Amino acid sequence: MPRPTVARVDLDALRHNYREAARLAGHARAMAVVKADGYGHGIAAVAKALAGEVERFAVACLEEALTIREAGLDQTVVLLQGVHAAEDVATCVRLGLEPVIHCERQLDWLAAGNEVPAFWIKVNSGMNRLGFRAAELPAVMASVRALTDAGRGAFLGFVTHFAAADDPDRKTTESQTRYFQDAVAPWPEALLSVGNSAAHFRVDQPLFDWSRPGIMLYGASPMAERCGAELGLKPVMTLESELTAVRWLNPGDAVGYGETWRAEQPTRMGIVAVGYGDGYPRHAGTGTPAAINGQRVRLIGRVSMDMLAVDLTGAPNASPGDRVELWGAEVPVDEVARHAGTIGYELLTGVTARVPRIYSGAEPDTGH
Repeated sequence: MPRPTVARVDLDALRHNYREAARLAGHARAMAVVKADGYGHGIAAVAKALAGEVERFAVACLEEALTIREAGLDQTVVLLQGVHAAEDVATCVRLGLEPVIHCERQLDWLAAGNEVPAFWIKVNSGMNRLGFRAAELPAVMASVRALTDAGRGAFLGFVTHFAAADDPDRKTTESQTRYFQDAVAPWPEALLSVGNSAAHFRVDQPLFDWSRPGIMLYGASPMAERCGAELGLKPVMTLESELTAVRWLNPGDAVGYGETWRAEQPTRMGIVAVGYGDGYPRHAGTGTPAAINGQRVRLIGRVSMDMLAVDLTGAPNASPGDRVELWGAEVPVDEVARHAGTIGYELLTGVTARVPRIYSGAEPDTGH
């Protein structure tokens, strides 16, 4: 028999979350961000499941776009980090990919190519990773105009990325939005894209022409101190395993590496066949929740590579072979992430390849 640790992926929940993103986007259209292997859910399966509703996908890099094309899908794909080599420009043309241009080197690659794809320009509005500052845009757009006037490529519009949209109490997003609007005002014909997942939940935040929902598609929260269910989202991934052993601990007995937890009273303990080798966070310490047969239990001691221990006080009838939910509908991934000192994004994208993905919810007929 195979090991019982699996990640169940609910494609119906994925589609629900995309429709919620599209609703919140209002007049903007929503491109589905499926980078990092569909945030750990499987990029091909995620893209196929959304193909009937999505006009544009967004990925980080060319390799991810190639996976979408190999899956037989022909939607436009936006490369959020643009191209990484001059020869990638021709690949973008051939496969219908839209790179986001964020530096002079990438502009030079466009100019040097025999053919030029449709492309976006990234504005650095305060995230300070990639993109052109407002003062640089006139020269950048002069280069863009030289290309397009020669019939080479098509300039689509401007994108930017928010640094703190997840925190509703900070004014950074408002100032970034104003900076972006002022920077691109000389080119009113351009499409505009600013909205990450968190921006969909900010009151009165303009999303312009194209929003870019990512983590919210997978049911996790983009907002600090909120869980996805509180935002109307459905969890897409359920990470589950089974109890493989149950035993009683005596007062003073320690559990796991480093003896970081000791029983203070007789305690019934279960061992679950999942660990950091599966992507479960090692830093999820004592008190992190899990669920057995719908009953909440807590982790005790350190997470090992292949197993972890739980206190069965909250599930007194649990026995070997019982299903354990590590995160999903009963235990939000955002809650587990808080206990581990991280975010749901990291947990979902960190589930390793040895964990089988089991899909439910029919994929639509994409015509391929």
